[in-house]
Amino acid sequence: MGLVNIKNKTVFKCSNCGYESSKWVGRCPECDSWNTFEEREIQNQKNIRSTRVTKPIVKLTHVKAGNSDRIVTGISEFNRVMGGGIVKDSITIITAKPGAGKSTLLLQVAGDVASKGLKVLYASGEESESQIKSRADRIFSKIQDSVWVYSDNSMDNVLSVVSEVDPDLLIVDSIQTFVLEGFPGSRAGSPTQTMECANELLKLAKDPVRPRAVFLVGQMNKSEEIAGLRALEHLVDAVLILDGDNEEELRGLSVSKNRFGSTWERGYFSMTENGLESIDNPSEYFMTTRDKNEKVSGSALTVVKDGSRPIIVEIESLVSKTYTPFPSRIGECVRREQLNTLISILEQRGKISLFDKDVVIKTTGGLKFKEPAVNLSIIMSIVSSVFDKEIPNDTAFIADVGLTGELKKVPSLELRIRELDRRGFRHVYVAKGALIRSLDIKNIKVHEVKSIQEVIGMVFK
Repeated sequence: MGLVNIKNKTVFKCSNCGYESSKWVGRCPECDSWNTFEEREIQNQKNIRSTRVTKPIVKLTHVKAGNSDRIVTGISEFNRVMGGGIVKDSITIITAKPGAGKSTLLLQVAGDVASKGLKVLYASGEESESQIKSRADRIFSKIQDSVWVYSDNSMDNVLSVVSEVDPDLLIVDSIQTFVLEGFPGSRAGSPTQTMECANELLKLAKDPVRPRAVFLVGQMNKSEEIAGLRALEHLVDAVLILDGDNEEELRGLSVSKNRFGSTWERGYFSMTENGLESIDNPSEYFMTTRDKNEKVSGSALTVVKDGSRPIIVEIESLVSKTYTPFPSRIGECVRREQLNTLISILEQRGKISLFDKDVVIKTTGGLKFKEPAVNLSIIMSIVSSVFDKEIPNDTAFIADVGLTGELKKVPSLELRIRELDRRGFRHVYVAKGALIRSLDIKNIKVHEVKSIQEVIGMVFK
């Protein structure tokens, strides 16, 4: 192999975003920053090989898959979202609004992984060691001895500590606060520093001799996306999003990208004084437990499909006389446009007048709906409140509703009905012709109905 030196090249690079130009300009065309271009000399060396050495080609059938080598934690909802556990040579980023609990969740993961005899390094560029210790004292009754913490915003120092500790799991909180010394002039959080730090951590995770699992915390911007370049999301193996308001107890963990699992799973947690606790049976969390003979109007049950599992959800409605020229339409669980559409259908096709009524909709547990399978249940909860008549606790509704008042079929209907049957429900109302095949069910009777008028007549006689 011969090495030939070619004349060095001069470029101008933006210190804020890393944009390169062959000449100096006052304003960066990429990030619109002024006077951020710095002259840099790039050393050009071309490697000339007389004999090109390449990696041998292998057949796909001969490649050994290593994705099954996972760290299964004791946090069931976290495992569900991750696809069964943490892959040992993966890099994952988690983002959320400030205060949602992402650092708390990762600290709980660190403690659980350490309890299995593995080493964990928690590197923070935002909090001191004492702050992390205070959170750990609140979460754990006993802190594992194989968890190390390191507070510094130098990625070079973090990499040195990794060589010293040799952890199986590395947590970096947050990636936008770290800098590499090899890129002077670029501040922490700039696209250059963020991507270069992430690339170093990627090499660390994918080391074939010593693979490690790496978790990054990514700050969320005002658009509720990971701050910085979208290239950061392409670089990592999985992107987790923890949502939930600070005032609410419910937290939802979803995955928008996962190279080792599905991208439509979702886990639920309850924020407590001792950290985030898995909600292993969401149906019990999103339903009100009532006695068999207890009568409550304005309540209807449905089944939503969240990821691979069905969840039974209670929808509550309150309809009252309005004293303003324009009645209120408040839907905490659905968009206002969707609620207005359903009310218009109910008025026109169901012949129930609501022009002088305030209508309020919410769900038990604060779950927000994203699928049309809940529309019939919303309408029936409103009708129950208008008539002040209860719907039996063993009855559910699973159907979309068209503008004609006709019921429409929804996907995964069989899966939803089986969940109701497993929970002991006796009646479910679906769209006519929605069931493609007969079901092996024991307790529940499936009523196939054509329109909302028929459903209202059958339920309320």
